[in-house]
Amino acid sequence: MTIDLSSSFKAYDVRGIVGSTITADSVRATGAAYVDVLGLAGTTVAVGGDMRPSSPEFIDAFAQGAMARGADVIKIGTISTDELYFACGTLNCAGVTFTASHNPAAYNGIKMSMAGAVPVSSDTGLFEIRDLAQQYLDSSDIPQAERQGTETSRDVLADYARYLRDLVDLSKIRPLKVVVDAGNGMAGLTTPAVLGDAELKALPLEIVPLYFELDGTFPNHPANPLEPANLVDLQVAVREQGADIGLAFDGDADRCFVVDERGEPVSPSAIAAIVAEREIARARAGGDEQPVVIHNLITSKAVPELVEANGGRAVRTRVGHSFIKAVMASEKAVFGGEHSAHYYFKDFYNADTGMLAAMHVLAALGEQQGTLSDLMDRYDPYVASGEINSEIEDKASAVDRVRAHYAEHGPAVTVEDMDGTTFTHPGEGWWFNLRPSNTEPFLRLNVEAPDSATMERVRDTVLGLVRQG
Repeated sequence: MTIDLSSSFKAYDVRGIVGSTITADSVRATGAAYVDVLGLAGTTVAVGGDMRPSSPEFIDAFAQGAMARGADVIKIGTISTDELYFACGTLNCAGVTFTASHNPAAYNGIKMSMAGAVPVSSDTGLFEIRDLAQQYLDSSDIPQAERQGTETSRDVLADYARYLRDLVDLSKIRPLKVVVDAGNGMAGLTTPAVLGDAELKALPLEIVPLYFELDGTFPNHPANPLEPANLVDLQVAVREQGADIGLAFDGDADRCFVVDERGEPVSPSAIAAIVAEREIARARAGGDEQPVVIHNLITSKAVPELVEANGGRAVRTRVGHSFIKAVMASEKAVFGGEHSAHYYFKDFYNADTGMLAAMHVLAALGEQQGTLSDLMDRYDPYVASGEINSEIEDKASAVDRVRAHYAEHGPAVTVEDMDGTTFTHPGEGWWFNLRPSNTEPFLRLNVEAPDSATMERVRDTVLGLVRQG
């Protein structure tokens, strides 16, 4: 079977269908190319994977390819994606994890990092790895390095849990009842270690587990909390249990979504705002006069407003973890947040970790006596549409129709082209972004306004213009 690796190598990672576009042979070739392109011969590479059935085989195959080209491999076993970042940061080594995040069970993939948890993307060698791996795969020959690499094993879970607990002290908060939906993903392993007593001393948290059994076939619901249908079980459990908060993680547990004590979802922008406030306060206490916080352009404007009000400096960037991490490093930012519930921390090697964000929210909730819904009110002052997809073949013409319509408003509406097109009406306080998908015939719309009536009016106007063709 001939495999074209361009079908599975994306801008930020590898995603493919097991047995079709990603196989043990293609993974072995990728392991060899990864070492060659990044110059890792003679260095250490950490290799782990999530709970998907194909991950163990792929871990072995990648290790074989990497060792053939002279890298020493540390197998770190079944891990969440942020455990990989932790390993690459603390061990100062390159590493990969096998995961397809929230994708269905038929998929698997690879997320790659360099030493220090620096991401490998299309800008930093991913496509060069793809091209060399294709050569190795087509020739069925991986040259053997003069010095073959070695293989060892290491469990990083306890160290990861201890590291996170050192960053956010939950030992003195008031008792909280927390429902956690792991979706049969990796949070079923990391939650007991970090928030429970599986590895460390118990915290004042009563954890009510939902779907903690590691099962990459996802028998209960897809491990994608971004879809409202996948939050229903958590919402019901929070209300039935009388819990203080609910947490939902995606399959590889690098993203965390929150519901309040009523079972109502808390927007990721509001989570970004509360974490930003805490990280700014900590940084200023440590002598940083104006801590920097990164946010992508679709995040609520409440985030930069709160950052500035708390003495920080907000920096806006494009959507996507490679961009966020690069700006985190260049700006020496203390925190970064995305509307998709990715949260990045300077103290976590500029990498994203849903667990650390969840701990900040638990700390903020547990340090006062009110409910989560009351606490979050001031962090979520605007009304958002959420991301709305329109299937449009000619996306550029659709955006042009919207441009022409709002040009009639004269200077009241400003237009900015960065990662799509953002229209802002400062006087009425609304903004929206139209962003074309690079891989699908979708035009993505996000609207935010001061109230529901304004948001709905703008949303419906834009959708009417976009879809009229």
